[in-house]
Amino acid sequence: MSTLWEKVTKNCKLISLPQAYLQLKAVIDDPEYQLEDVADAIRNDPALTTRVLKLVNSPYFGLSSRIDTVFRAVTLLGTQQIHDLALATSVAEALSKRSSPDLDMHLFWRRSVYCGLCAQALAQRLGVMDSERLFVSGLLFDLGHMILYQSVPELAHQALLQSQESQWSLVETEREVIGLDYAHVGATLMRHWRLPECLIETNECHPEPIRAWKYPLETAMVHIASLLATAYTDNGQFGSGALQPHPAALEKIGLSLETCAAIGDEIEPELDAILYNIYPLDKAS
Repeated sequence: MSTLWEKVTKNCKLISLPQAYLQLKAVIDDPEYQLEDVADAIRNDPALTTRVLKLVNSPYFGLSSRIDTVFRAVTLLGTQQIHDLALATSVAEALSKRSSPDLDMHLFWRRSVYCGLCAQALAQRLGVMDSERLFVSGLLFDLGHMILYQSVPELAHQALLQSQESQWSLVETEREVIGLDYAHVGATLMRHWRLPECLIETNECHPEPIRAWKYPLETAMVHIASLLATAYTDNGQFGSGALQPHPAALEKIGLSLETCAAIGDEIEPELDAILYNIYPLDKAS
């Protein structure tokens, strides 16, 4: 087990976020930062500037007028939203350099973006402030599989097949087959990146939302969004078998299965446009 864990976490540590994002995070972490400092940190990297402005002007926000400058984006959206947008695109950039032949990248990103949109839509339905952070939480829900399919691809694929055949949850099957699960691996990488604790807990606990103690509502939303996303990409039946949400999660958000499924249907038309802005389809294919 220790040898396997060392192998997996070594792959975690080899994935670094782009320097432009790290510089932005350093600015925001300074309690005396100014909005102009935040804008400068983004403007210093043309690629990050392009990605952030494309996402700000995408259907994700649905703004009535076009945002042409980084400073206007920062003043309009605020530093947390700008940070989260930069993080989302930076993770996509970092992972694009680590694609695995054993993982369908197009499907991976389609499922991830769908999960992010579902989590955000659930947060908006419940009136949760900073619903955009739920988009990032959902987007990163499957992060651990990027590592597992590079470190132990045969075992990861075996666990997936067994889970589908047995209708057991994937994390339980991975613990039996591999000795660890994708959610724990993803959270380990996020801790290495020093991401906000709310993102780490929702990632680590979303398969078993009853384990969340600090962010139970956010974790419940990502739990349900991840099942909706899996049902969508795998042609499964949300609410049935392994795609049945934990009763505690449904109770926490106070929505029925039918309402959750309807929310998933509502975001589908937005998917391709957002997917392209997060991770262009030509890369994900």
